[in-house]
Amino acid sequence: MSERVLYHEPGVGWIAVLWGPLFAVLGWLSELLLGGPVHTFAWILVGLALCAITAPWVYARRRYLSLEVTTAGYRQGRETVPAADIVAVTDIGAPAGARVLGGGWAVPRKYDELPVKLADGTVVLAWAKDAEALRDALSRIIGTHEDKEDSADTDSANTGES
Repeated sequence: MSERVLYHEPGVGWIAVLWGPLFAVLGWLSELLLGGPVHTFAWILVGLALCAITAPWVYARRRYLSLEVTTAGYRQGRETVPAADIVAVTDIGAPAGARVLGGGWAVPRKYDELPVKLADGTVVLAWAKDAEALRDALSRIIGTHEDKEDSADTDSANTGES
């Protein structure tokens, strides 16, 4: 069975790489319209340099600030938590010093945190731009996981297995 994506945040779009070349085109057009000397080669170099600086920034943000909730689990930055390990996402307090998912020291600025209780009893901090949508998606995979366990328990009870 293929994994279905329930919620996704990319971190940043690749369109940000075009900001530098756009700035260079605007600079070139301003020189052209003002009637002074036009430094075409210099503006091409500026556009390429800004593009080269922006590409690693976009790559890093897409790698470390992206998240995805699928029917199989939850991926936050560099870390993946299987759906079976997620126990609860509602009515959980965040204890001081709770580990942040994704490998960071703290929840990134401009992101909302969401405490998540794992199967081993620990509480970790997930984070997203839209914490409510993340909570809904995680609740759906918890419900799906519980439904599968209930049906497996029912099947084993019906067949006399234990």
